[in-house]
Amino acid sequence: MTLPEVLLWNLLRKAPDGVVFRRQHPIGRYVVDFYCARAKVCIEIEGFAHEMADRPQRDEQCNVWLHDQGLEVVRIAAADVLRSPQDVAENLLRYCRRD
Repeated sequence: MTLPEVLLWNLLRKAPDGVVFRRQHPIGRYVVDFYCARAKVCIEIEGFAHEMADRPQRDEQCNVWLHDQGLEVVRIAAADVLRSPQDVAENLLRYCRRD
């Protein structure tokens, strides 16, 4: 796990407000950074590597495949997590609870 993923996982791992997240969760041929089964939301933390070579196209193919499986993908910039992991975690909780 990258530093942003570790920082976020430390806030999400104890199922805050009863919202359970899994980390490094395999779905088909993909492994998503975090997954909330209750909300059917896949969370990807995007660092600089996601902008290089064919990665944007691969990410889009992954988005389409996950969407076809009835899942939603939320992509979050690693810089946002580094800036305020607490804010990102709170926003994800709210989103997955659909507040």
